[in-house]
Amino acid sequence: MQTVEKIGIICDSMKELLEYKNTKYGDSALNPKKIFYKGDSESSIRIRLDDKLSRICNSQELKFNDVADVIGYCVLLLVSMGVSKEDFQKLYD
Repeated sequence: MQTVEKIGIICDSMKELLEYKNTKYGDSALNPKKIFYKGDSESSIRIRLDDKLSRICNSQELKFNDVADVIGYCVLLLVSMGVSKEDFQKLYD
């Protein structure tokens, strides 16, 4: 299998996982209940990402789930920042 195909599989699988978790947890990343933390969703996602990266740094081994969580939080952060397809198109050389 070629690298391009593997990239597609990983990206498609991440999309499906994020959609599943969004449905299961009620869009809590972008529309949190604000029970304890009253800040905006972007800051909340940054905090979650910091916590996850801290746990990774303090762990003896890097796990698949940890990497998937970081990717997921980064995607949610981009969504909260209002990033569009056009923004990505500007990244092409």
